[in-house]
Amino acid sequence: MSVPGAGPGFYLTPGLPTSEEGVREPAFVETPGGWPRLPRRAKSCSNKKQGRVERDETRHRVLSGLARPSALAPFRIRNYRFQWPADLLTSWAFEMETLILGWYVLVETGSVLLLTLFASLTYVGTLIAPMFGVVGDRIGHRDLLAMMRATYAVLAATLMTLALTGYLTPLYVLIIVTAMGLVRSSDIGVRGALVADIMPSDQLIGAISISRTTTDTARIAGALSGAALFAALGMGPAYVAIVSLYVLSMLLTLCVVASSKPHPVDEVADGALRRSPIRDLREGMAYVWTTPRMRAAIWIAFLANLTAYPLTNGLLPYIAREIYGTNQTGLGYLSASFAVGSLFGSIALSLIGGIRVARLMIGATVIWYATLLVFAQMQSVPAAIACLMLAGFSQSLTMISIAVILMRTASEHFRGRVMGVRMLVIYSLPLGLLAAGSLIDEIGFAATGTLYAATGLALMLAIVMHWRGDLWHLHAPANAK
Repeated sequence: MSVPGAGPGFYLTPGLPTSEEGVREPAFVETPGGWPRLPRRAKSCSNKKQGRVERDETRHRVLSGLARPSALAPFRIRNYRFQWPADLLTSWAFEMETLILGWYVLVETGSVLLLTLFASLTYVGTLIAPMFGVVGDRIGHRDLLAMMRATYAVLAATLMTLALTGYLTPLYVLIIVTAMGLVRSSDIGVRGALVADIMPSDQLIGAISISRTTTDTARIAGALSGAALFAALGMGPAYVAIVSLYVLSMLLTLCVVASSKPHPVDEVADGALRRSPIRDLREGMAYVWTTPRMRAAIWIAFLANLTAYPLTNGLLPYIAREIYGTNQTGLGYLSASFAVGSLFGSIALSLIGGIRVARLMIGATVIWYATLLVFAQMQSVPAAIACLMLAGFSQSLTMISIAVILMRTASEHFRGRVMGVRMLVIYSLPLGLLAAGSLIDEIGFAATGTLYAATGLALMLAIVMHWRGDLWHLHAPANAK
């Protein structure tokens, strides 16, 4: 329809009300040159609204930028208030057991190979860790975690009984540690999946960071208290405390209110439960393998367990006794120093928002390996403690970043299986420990440590270069704030 008085070629859309219809005036007004324009009133109103919106958006951005995440925010969730202390007590018992049994095996046998064998057996369950993920996805992560912690209590009570009655030998220790290792290796993965189940997604980084502090604080307190109890009272009384910690952690885990099955039970869910666990396992592995950022994170975790953790984990009793000539108290200080640095890293990450997680993972891993290169050359306990604190700080940032990338990427019904695959790569740790034990006998600790750290750093940089589009690019999903 032509507009009277308008320049040639100007039309209104059919159906637009005109002044003759008595609804409203046309939106276009004639100018002296014959060109239509918006009325002054409408134009002014639009500008005012636009300016007000822009001011509101600017104010919102400023306030959002000033806001800082609270380190205690995860504790507003009831379930988290029970899970965190349960994880803390479990981690505390783990650290006490590792230190006490490692020192016992080294002193009784005098063999670094048997020490590395003992440390390797604690991770033997990584081979079946993906099946724990499948079970967790089926019966619920809370129930699975409670059953695992009941198992720890029973096995620890067995060791306690043998120690108190005087029948304990290194062979019995290795047998019981093997049984515990079948279950214990999956604990961190299952607790991570449970955190993802009970926490809102926008609090996931803070929740995982605070959860990480359970391992860090436990390694400080567990190492020092375990060494003190072992030296003062002996192995039997020390294990009374360990059994008590496991029982309390199991009871607190049962206080977490979670559905026994992570999904509604409908026809689709029933069909899923009837499927083969092997099929579920294959699907979980395929899911990780076909997602580039998850595959890159898994490879970095595999590499860290193979070449970094052996130097600061299973070999610490040997380093304390043979390199620095100290006793179990000195071992406790070395172990605690690594944990202090790790604790600082966990707390720092829980307080800082807007982190490019994949870039953080890369930078922290580089610092970790560089610190280990220096640590391998240290000849005094104070210098070693300083290196271990920095190594602990950087490894905490690395491991939290890996967990966040996996949990953010994984869909809800795949979380257990994804964390099962993550736990599977820990099997590289016993391989690295056994190889390190043989190399130390041949070339010494300094050369072995240098070889491990340099190899790990080179391979990590190769991984980053291969997946640089998924890990380093500013707008990659793995770097989402």
